[in-house]
Amino acid sequence: MVYLLAITSAVLYGAADFTGGLTTRRASTIPVVFISQASGLIFLALSMPVLPSATASRADLLWGVASAITGGIGVALLYRALAIGAMAVVAPVTAVCAVAIPVVVSVFLGERLLPLAAAGIGLGMASIVLVSQQTAAPEGEGLEKRSSGVGIALVSGVMIGFFFLCLAQTRTEAGMWPLLVSRGVSVIMFGGVLLVTKQSIRMSGRLVFLASLCGLLDMLANAFYLVAARQGPLSLVVTLSSLYPASTVLLARVVLGERLNLLQLSGVGCALAAIALIVSGSR
Repeated sequence: MVYLLAITSAVLYGAADFTGGLTTRRASTIPVVFISQASGLIFLALSMPVLPSATASRADLLWGVASAITGGIGVALLYRALAIGAMAVVAPVTAVCAVAIPVVVSVFLGERLLPLAAAGIGLGMASIVLVSQQTAAPEGEGLEKRSSGVGIALVSGVMIGFFFLCLAQTRTEAGMWPLLVSRGVSVIMFGGVLLVTKQSIRMSGRLVFLASLCGLLDMLANAFYLVAARQGPLSLVVTLSSLYPASTVLLARVVLGERLNLLQLSGVGCALAAIALIVSGSR
């Protein structure tokens, strides 16, 4: 059940990144992030009364604030990178960094991995790299264009990795309160950026819908990840949750008609094999 939750979060993260990338190609990054974060906050706030009762400690709330800073910066940088670079390159680069940091930290702190699970983590990282491999750029589109956004994606991945770590430190008894605090702080943070930079959040109804949908999907992904991280080994849960580039690439294929090359198809296959190894090696 834990790994199903993590896999579901990966699918939702991939869908959120795809939607956010589409939106930021047509509107400024900060307004899009603000609207998406606000929509996620509203959704979770409305859901709190029907969720099981929970009590958050001061530490839980502080971890929520820390996740707001790291996650907010990570998401903003990710959407910016998706806007100026190729989705199939940016998302996997971010994912590799995002999975590496929590895995290294959890193993360093003494988390033991069975051989099959360790092999699954390695194969999962390889699948992320394979999914990012593109065919030659169209005529007139050089290497500089295709590789743009990679530097931003690397920094984004580091911040998202620390976001995963921060949320995983909260107690089960805290329920979704740390996530609510995280999103509330994030909305205030980006609202402040909008005021300082005097950017407008006005955009077409279609873009508002896409940004709001992005925030809803991202919030659902965070919730599934948070539950999974509290119940299972962090290194394995983070690896499964970080397979979201496969979802992004597949959505690009279905929605935008982008073709998958042999390496990308191999990457999707490796991701499925990684899931099987991690689940089998954790029983």
